[in-house]
Amino acid sequence: MLNDVELKHLRRCVELATEALEAGDAPFGSVLVAEDGKILAEDRNRIAGGDQTRHPEFELARWAAANMTLAERAKATVFTSGEHCPMCAAAHGWVGLGRIVYATSSRQLQEWLEELDVPASPVRPLPIHEIVPGVKVEGPVQELEDQVRDLQRRFHAGPHDTASAR
Repeated sequence: MLNDVELKHLRRCVELATEALEAGDAPFGSVLVAEDGKILAEDRNRIAGGDQTRHPEFELARWAAANMTLAERAKATVFTSGEHCPMCAAAHGWVGLGRIVYATSSRQLQEWLEELDVPASPVRPLPIHEIVPGVKVEGPVQELEDQVRDLQRRFHAGPHDTASAR
């Protein structure tokens, strides 16, 4: 069960996902939080320019590697609007970040994309624990599901490269 502060961080992730959508990107957003609760960094998807690796979770992992000690990374939490894709989960594991809390799961996203007739991703969606078995993972969070689903629906209804949405 998440506390009010953690829910606030997840809501910020949804705000960042909304910013991504408004900028023409797939709607995903993430926040990196230190053990003491301080927000260290945040980002949103930036794949519209053609670089499909510009996911916020990947960017936060790179930021953490450059700006935090290994001990600080292990105690940090990444909050995110959608469960990490395999690329982002691997980056998370390689840099030694701690807990992950996501609003919606990869399974939920796949179900929504199938309902919307979106072509399959070129990368198999796998749960985080299959990529980084030792990391603590929490999610999905039911109260944010409708908001995130609506962002995905809005993105895929528009004139975007839907095969690149994760």
